[in-house]
Amino acid sequence: MTTASPLALYHQAVERQGFAPDEAQQAAAIRLDTCFRSLHDEGVSTEGQVISGVYLWGPVGRGKTWLMDGFQRHLQVPSRRLHFHHFMRWVHQRQFQLSGTADPLAALAQEMTSEVRVLCLDELVVSDIADAMLLGRLLQALFEHGLVLVCTSNQAPHQLYADGFNRERFQPAIEAIQRHMEVVELDGGYDHRLHPGRPCQRYWVTEPGRPSPLANVFERLRQAETASAEPIELGHRRIEVERRSESVVWCRYAELCEQPLSAMDFIALVDEFDHILLSEVPRLNDAHALGSIARGTEDSGERVEAGERALPPLSRRDDGVRRFIALVDECYDRRVPLHIEADVAMDELYADGYLAFAFRRTLSRLQEMQLERFGGPPAND
Repeated sequence: MTTASPLALYHQAVERQGFAPDEAQQAAAIRLDTCFRSLHDEGVSTEGQVISGVYLWGPVGRGKTWLMDGFQRHLQVPSRRLHFHHFMRWVHQRQFQLSGTADPLAALAQEMTSEVRVLCLDELVVSDIADAMLLGRLLQALFEHGLVLVCTSNQAPHQLYADGFNRERFQPAIEAIQRHMEVVELDGGYDHRLHPGRPCQRYWVTEPGRPSPLANVFERLRQAETASAEPIELGHRRIEVERRSESVVWCRYAELCEQPLSAMDFIALVDEFDHILLSEVPRLNDAHALGSIARGTEDSGERVEAGERALPPLSRRDDGVRRFIALVDECYDRRVPLHIEADVAMDELYADGYLAFAFRRTLSRLQEMQLERFGGPPAND
């Protein structure tokens, strides 16, 4: 167990794998190590002791997911690792299936804790009022049943769902996190996703009058698979495609990001295809602002820091940008390459605007996708 503990894994990565030393990562590894050892010592020397989970938060690329995955991969107690979108899909599905039960959320918490001792959630973000209402009671129920929760987020607990509608009903979830988890900030000042690696181009800027480079990419990736232009179905909607095969699909931005699709639909898309090609991606922020903004969005962390100062207005394209962010998140988490042809260079996609905070993570992930190592095991992200 000693060699596979989170702190030992961190030292191995620095000493043998060429990872850059990072004091913030080391401090987080120490906290995870304490949790890891307490879980394996249960029933031996710590019987009856309450074990605190760990909440890792900070900017993109600081190693949060890498640390959590190393922790979970070597656990010798029942555990489960889910992206937060996948977890909430399961919660909504089970809540519906348990609708005849007196207290569906309590039953759901009991079901989860009967199967696992530790739950690891990646990229916790609360932007939906339905999720906010559920999480308050659900997290409390999970903790009451003794679940140990380890999660990653770009936001501190007090920043979650900031200014969201009826936020006071989410406050119990924040208090439960702070009571049952050690909150650890990771910001060593270095984006580890940008660590040098062999390049592999998966992003192109459109050249007027020239054929799309995605045509050749599609032919190369599909190999001997039969190709067609038959639409796919997501969320009971027909989505037109440029081309598709058994493992590769090529869609236009308007079809995937300007239709009323959800993160759950992108989960289904990545379930079906090994490579996703996206063309006709426009500049995502534009000069036509809508004025008022929707509250409770992903960028609430920046809003907390901004206090009472005016924030950039919402753009008419921001609904599509949210879907684009969800698509990139799903592809990244599942290590499915996303090949993009856009009107502008990557760093010009969303240079400023109301969703700039959320888009920082997206840009970092797109940059890592331009490395050959993407598509294999996760790097130090």
